Amino acid sequence: MNAPNDNTAAKGLRGWWLTPPRTGMQRLILPYEYRHLRFFGVGRIAGGSVAATAGVICLAYGVYGWAALFLVIAALNLAGGSWYLNIARSLRLS
Repeated sequence: MNAPNDNTAAKGLRGWWLTPPRTGMQRLILPYEYRHLRFFGVGRIAGGSVAATAGVICLAYGVYGWAALFLVIAALNLAGGSWYLNIARSLRLS
């Protein structure tokens, strides 16, 4: 029997990447990170905490350039981890 296939879902990772079931800014998240948002969110927060500690240590020794670099990295990681956890929380509630 030669019936038409009504399955219009994208096939494979490339197809999923091109048409992800996400909206807006969530498309910036890599697919494998999106599948495990809580894990990567907690990982980013842990990495941000380590970078913030390194930045504070650099401040204590007066190495202000390195301190600024580490603190910027820490701020970005903490913001990204918080964003991931907020998305994961909203997906769980809906």
